[in-house]
Amino acid sequence: MPVASFRFYAELNDFIRPERRGREFSYSFIDRTSVKDMIESLGVPHTEIDIILVNGESVDFTKLVEDGDRIAVYPMFEAIDVTPLLRLRPEPLRVTRFVADVHLGRLVAYLRMLGFDTVYRNDFSDGDLARISAGERRILLTRDRGLLKRSIITHGYCVRATNPREQAIEVVNRFDLRRRVLPFRRCIRCNGELAPVPKELIVDALPERTIEHYNDFHRCISCGQIYWKGGHYRRMQTLMAKLGFLPESSI
Repeated sequence: MPVASFRFYAELNDFIRPERRGREFSYSFIDRTSVKDMIESLGVPHTEIDIILVNGESVDFTKLVEDGDRIAVYPMFEAIDVTPLLRLRPEPLRVTRFVADVHLGRLVAYLRMLGFDTVYRNDFSDGDLARISAGERRILLTRDRGLLKRSIITHGYCVRATNPREQAIEVVNRFDLRRRVLPFRRCIRCNGELAPVPKELIVDALPERTIEHYNDFHRCISCGQIYWKGGHYRRMQTLMAKLGFLPESSI
């Protein structure tokens, strides 16, 4: 039976069995198949991979695995110059936008609060998510590794944390987004952009106490939801500061 050896690096080890992490291991196979299919059979979604070396040479996902091949698999490089190697992902997205699966609703609220364009509906099917990710060039956020293995998806990320606040920190750090945080620019309800609106145009839609105490308002250009800097706004500011996205002095 043919045998290939594999070594996964850095965070890719999150996806493989514990006894295989951080070391080279042998893997027996029957039929010749692509390196992409073999890697995914070991548990690693192709969207998490940036570079594959087979016997020291950079290859793409279609490379057929041969008996005796030594395969090294790497995640996205942030600081190392890998220009001479074949990077498997398409060119980086010019604008970082997300679509999130149905189990990440709380994370979506945090991302929108931070100003990131994040599409979400609690009735999206896996097919819907895959089509939106590919068609709108959005990064698919999910904890479903099987979903990320769909060939149509080119940009995706498997969220490791289970706590929504920790998930938000994880996503911002993973995509190096801290300098792009623009809080309170999007509607938490629908993801639409917020625009200033004169008080006199919305006075009939405001609670009486709000009319008395506030003068600056924003309205979602998509769903019409109205926002002002009341108690809820201050609680969100405090939360963003605790998560490290706003300086304490800004509260």
